Amino acid sequence: MSYLSWGDNDHRFGPFLFARDRSYKRLEMVLDSGKGGGNRLRFGFYGVTFIIALPRIIKPYVGWVDLSGRDWAKPGPDGRQGYEEVDERSYGFTVFEGHMSVKLGRQTMDSSTTQSWGCFLPWTNWRYVRKSWYGLDGEHLRTDWESKDREVRFAAFRVQREFEETMPKAVFAFKDYDGEELTATTHIVEAEHRFGTGYFKWLSLFRPRRIRRSLDIQFSGETGKRKGSWKGGTIGHAINMERGELHEAAFRRYCAQNNMTFVGTAP
Repeated sequence: MSYLSWGDNDHRFGPFLFARDRSYKRLEMVLDSGKGGGNRLRFGFYGVTFIIALPRIIKPYVGWVDLSGRDWAKPGPDGRQGYEEVDERSYGFTVFEGHMSVKLGRQTMDSSTTQSWGCFLPWTNWRYVRKSWYGLDGEHLRTDWESKDREVRFAAFRVQREFEETMPKAVFAFKDYDGEELTATTHIVEAEHRFGTGYFKWLSLFRPRRIRRSLDIQFSGETGKRKGSWKGGTIGHAINMERGELHEAAFRRYCAQNNMTFVGTAP
């Protein structure tokens, strides 16, 4: 039998282990060989994990990595150049945040050799539908709808960037946490997602749309306490906008939340 260990909330009862972890919300059933000792059969149900220690039913993968001819590889006691490689074998499935992973044998953590398969479950995912841009007073400027054509999507990205360079934008003066005077250039973007993908798009009839309106912010210089360091400060990102907000109201709120001082509209 193998020694059972899972996390910080383990409760062992002989060959059984029970654990509860609200951050590990998965549906799964997996039999794995381990790299030594016995096997483990694991059941997971959205925060609850149950593991059973079993005798060796499946063995781990053991292979030889040949390093013959490599100048830097020293021969072992048997005269061969190389080393023995041991990997777990696992069989089962895991479903997490709309993605299903199926384990079919050797697990190497290398996509070119691992024996596993996965896909997103179309009845649990959201699909991107459109992107819209709005002006200084919240007026609609443009909407691009998602296309199934890959070349159209690729071209749309370039066209959208060009449009954002020329669209009306608001510019505000502010002081960073250390008193440095900077400006922020903003524009409003809205994205829409609907529930269900592929043959399950009809599920969007029964769930409300997800619409996220955001304020895109580009600073004239680095901001935040990491500016000037090897990591660097923030030079731009986007924030969620609240209902009824426009450029100034959203940026004022951002300044208040990030130890910045709003000065006013920049000339």
